[in-house]
Amino acid sequence: MAQYLMSVLFDSSDLATAEEMTAITAFNKGLQADGHWVFAGGLGAPETATVVDGRAGEALFTDGPYVETKEFVAGLWVVEAPGLDAARRIAAGASKACNRRVELRPFL
Repeated sequence: MAQYLMSVLFDSSDLATAEEMTAITAFNKGLQADGHWVFAGGLGAPETATVVDGRAGEALFTDGPYVETKEFVAGLWVVEAPGLDAARRIAAGASKACNRRVELRPFL
């Protein structure tokens, strides 16, 4: 089994609707029942971000997102799947459940 990150991409800081949350909860329960679940969570809006740069001695903290962009990562899942085809099927279900685009990436 390999692990994959599924990042939820969105262009608004609006929270999921009640209908979307019901679908996400059902999707998460399915992941758990099928043994694919590792972790999932929603993220605060980009303006709640802090960029931390500790490379040159004392850390520098900058408020706001690293990049200004129309879309941002609104949430994520970490799942386990036997291969890329299975992970793609899981990601398609995630996209449908949360009603947003999902980026799928394998962990190294």
